Amino acid sequence: MTTATPRLRFRDPQIEMAHGAGGKASRRLVEGLIAPLLLGSLSEPLGDAAHVEVNGAKIAITADSFVVKPLRFPGGSIGDLAVNGTVNDLAVSGAKPEALVVTFVIEAGLPSEALEAEVRAMADAARRAVVAIVGGDTKVVEHGKADRMYITTAGIGRPLPGLALSARSVRPGDAVLVSGPLGDHGITILLARGELEIEAELTSDTRPVFPFVEALANAVGPGLRWMRDPTRGGAATSLNELARDSGLGIVLHEEHIPVSDGVRGACELLGLDPLHIANEGQFLAVVAAEYADRAVDVLHASGCGQAARVGEVREQPRGTVLGATGYGGTRVIDMLVGDPLPRIC
Repeated sequence: MTTATPRLRFRDPQIEMAHGAGGKASRRLVEGLIAPLLLGSLSEPLGDAAHVEVNGAKIAITADSFVVKPLRFPGGSIGDLAVNGTVNDLAVSGAKPEALVVTFVIEAGLPSEALEAEVRAMADAARRAVVAIVGGDTKVVEHGKADRMYITTAGIGRPLPGLALSARSVRPGDAVLVSGPLGDHGITILLARGELEIEAELTSDTRPVFPFVEALANAVGPGLRWMRDPTRGGAATSLNELARDSGLGIVLHEEHIPVSDGVRGACELLGLDPLHIANEGQFLAVVAAEYADRAVDVLHASGCGQAARVGEVREQPRGTVLGATGYGGTRVIDMLVGDPLPRIC
């Protein structure tokens, strides 16, 4: 008996930087080439982590890689980013992070103190996130072949009881929430490279979000429909994926979206949209409308002081995200196209 060869829809002639940016090109690559060959048919839309059952035990599992440049930046570094990014993918899937394994790909010639600094940063971040690092691997490549250091991770978590998070659980009338200001991480990385004559007092928002997720889950329980960690591609890409996977429309009230003055100013100068900029310590959530006020209050009390209700789910326009301005106008908010800020996570 032979197995039918999956039909591939990926037609791009070569891999470009945009394929790693988390936007439209990334989606073409994953859904058109990688998923058909490795995953076959999917019963659920792709998310930040997979929930599987092993010998009757339910676990959540995720994997990530970090190629950030520069290695250290205001508010964080590649080491703590690797921990926070991995535990956050588990958290927004509705799971408590339990254990990580870590692989270092190190370029020959990297000063030992630079490696030690990142290992210490990972250890400190793991303690803050209350997660164990239980193993890993180390590889060294020739000088000039890895831009100093890359880190890959895998994480497992324990699903929280009573949650059933999925794009297919979302309903018209549900509220869209954000845990805090958008764009701080991506713009911080961009400015840390010193390539632009822009001054702004910004730091990365990298942090573990599980304490906030747990508080939200305990407070609103079955009213929590969906969550996402809007890293590469930003909030716009995450919400477009939700709109497409749910078959519903999303309307954002742009005056309610928290964005710092520094991020807004840098984006205006560079022609960028804050909704396309990566975040590393914020999350999006969709909750049933009757739970929305309670959800925002709980987030404020748990440490997300700028959490806000920023939009709602509607039946129309299906598969589309609209931005509504305070002046009564609207615009289509699309997925990220291209890669305006490469190597940010």
